[in-house]
Amino acid sequence: MISAYLDKTETTLDPTLIERKAALLDAYLATANCQPIWSYQIPELGEGGSCSLFGHLQEAPFLLNDHIEKNEINDTILSKLQAVVEFVHIQTGVDWFGIYQSRNIEGEKQLLKLAYRGAPSRPLFPINEQFAATSNNIQTVMSATSRIINDIPAYIAQGGEYYTCDPKVQSEVCLPLLDAEYKCVGIIDAEAFSKDFFTADNLSVLVAACMKITHYLPR
Repeated sequence: MISAYLDKTETTLDPTLIERKAALLDAYLATANCQPIWSYQIPELGEGGSCSLFGHLQEAPFLLNDHIEKNEINDTILSKLQAVVEFVHIQTGVDWFGIYQSRNIEGEKQLLKLAYRGAPSRPLFPINEQFAATSNNIQTVMSATSRIINDIPAYIAQGGEYYTCDPKVQSEVCLPLLDAEYKCVGIIDAEAFSKDFFTADNLSVLVAACMKITHYLPR
């Protein structure tokens, strides 16, 4: 299953290392008790809604229960997802990490942020070709392949398109979430304030997280 995920997402890693990280994640989830995040602060969007205005927050929080029914089952699901977020932070020290699910929202497919740790960020990303031109998140969900950038300034200098949310971010990884039929149903996004952060060890933690997250996505 791990090898199939790596092949499908075009990710080069040692499956045995991922297996070890997955075992650590299972042990952590068995005892973790994290609170779900049903509302969170979000940044103001720039003209046309294409980019976030870093450091400027909207007055009203984003309410996740506007898009997902708030009930006991989903409360448990979101608490598990938040526990995965905490595990990733503990294992890697990553500066920002978020879990997104692809859902039909307001008449179109969008990525919805379900759980995260780090600075406030936008809650929804439209899944379309226009937004894919500048968004690693959307490129990842549309292609179902990994995007690993360990030097963002160099990537931009070479002509790479990049959506800047936090200017301190120097490395970023977006990985697809695949269901049992290997269809992409969301992504994870991890960001670090240093270059070359995403080593094989840290990437293995992220892949192990991806394979567990798909068991906890709300319907």
